[in-house]
Amino acid sequence: MPDARTILVAGTASHVGKSTVAAGLCRVLADRGRSVAPYKAQNMSTNARATPGGEIGVSQYVQARAARVPPETDHNPVLLKPRGDGESQLVVDGEAVADVPAGQYYDRYWDDALGAARAAHRRLAADHDVIVAEGAGSIAEINLHDRDLANVETARFADADVLLVADIERGGVFASLVGTLELLPTDIRDRVVGAVITKFRGDRSLLAPGLDAFEDRTGVPVLGVLPHDDPGLPEEDSVALPPVGQQAIEGTDDGVADAEAVTVAVPRLPHISNFTDLQPLAATPGVRVAYLPLSASLTDADAVVLPGSKNTVDDLLALREAGFDTALSAFDGPIVGLCGGYQMLGDRIHNADIEGTGDSETVEGLGLLPVETTFSPEKTVERVTRRLDGVGPLAGATGVVEGYEIHMGQTTPTADVSRPFDSTGAATDTVLGTYLHDIFANDEPRVAFVKNTIETAGTEYQLELDCDRDNAYDRAAALVVDHVDLGPLGID
Repeated sequence: MPDARTILVAGTASHVGKSTVAAGLCRVLADRGRSVAPYKAQNMSTNARATPGGEIGVSQYVQARAARVPPETDHNPVLLKPRGDGESQLVVDGEAVADVPAGQYYDRYWDDALGAARAAHRRLAADHDVIVAEGAGSIAEINLHDRDLANVETARFADADVLLVADIERGGVFASLVGTLELLPTDIRDRVVGAVITKFRGDRSLLAPGLDAFEDRTGVPVLGVLPHDDPGLPEEDSVALPPVGQQAIEGTDDGVADAEAVTVAVPRLPHISNFTDLQPLAATPGVRVAYLPLSASLTDADAVVLPGSKNTVDDLLALREAGFDTALSAFDGPIVGLCGGYQMLGDRIHNADIEGTGDSETVEGLGLLPVETTFSPEKTVERVTRRLDGVGPLAGATGVVEGYEIHMGQTTPTADVSRPFDSTGAATDTVLGTYLHDIFANDEPRVAFVKNTIETAGTEYQLELDCDRDNAYDRAAALVVDHVDLGPLGID
């Protein structure tokens, strides 16, 4: 029997608010003096973070920060990072194990994954009072109930109480809740201590008849109704982004007129990853982050950021096929490439068949930075601190910056070029590339980039520095405390 109590925050579907509720619970428990740890047995996400032991999903990294404990691989022992064509990179205990199709994962790696998840939970349970576990997707996927590591298996081996989360914004919330409970295995259904409805807009009293009918039908109490309020936590996966080929703009609710704002264009790569790098920009008043189809014009863009990619080579080829390479070559504003985007900006990529799904050994890059990348099976995963000597798009920024690197391949100069991050990265007057994720979470480079973009665009907007991002954990906690009855969860 586990030493710690485990609360499993499970959902009726993906993107219903599980991560926000889990982070809020972690911060509430930490604030009340409890030793708490986040946990997700198996995660599927292209957004990862580096810890001293390897990489984990971004949500568990965030939840560890909310719990005020150092992030570690036990918080997310199994991570699947989709890379296209039904294949994912399997990361176990922080280390990349293999690139596997979905069927092979269950046939060849399931027992190892289950063993790693159980062992990680045992270690956390021995060191903490409470574990806040997050489920994945829907807990009612009946085709997976015999191998649902993040939901069914976790509930059983952790002896967990289950809090069921459902999103009212997409409609059908009561059908989702009732249907989920009906489809659960009996022993898991008996563990459900309550439900929480998220993303509600309007007068809660209008929900009262539905809440009463649901409780009468199921015997499960509705412990809370959370208003539609985004606390600003990083998104876990690309469900939050527009589908490939569609456009979306973030940062429009900051009170700044669009005519005064600057627009940072981000190509919506088919295999985009770690797009949370862009969230600090979208949270900056006066900045619009526009995710664009690859064929879109850059006429309305004031700057461009090429984001990370789980499949750099295939995304580079997709950019070229859509004509984005031509549009980018003609663009005269600031351009920044992050990780995979940095690799794309170079002259060429060697050993491309290691990263891409084709068989080409060398692929020509976009040719905007005099560097080349050579891929190898080895993977870099580390937290880093660099001294920044800002040039090009980051001109004016100096000092120490922090972030993390998660990438395959090494990038080297092919000609003289500025190396702005302790002799790493590369920059010209208008183009900069770096492997450093979270660069815009550092105030100096973020402010410099925005100011340089404003200057290039010729707008008159006066940048106001927003330093409130770390309070996202407190905002998530306030949502939980103000709107959820925590008594049935044993949180007092």
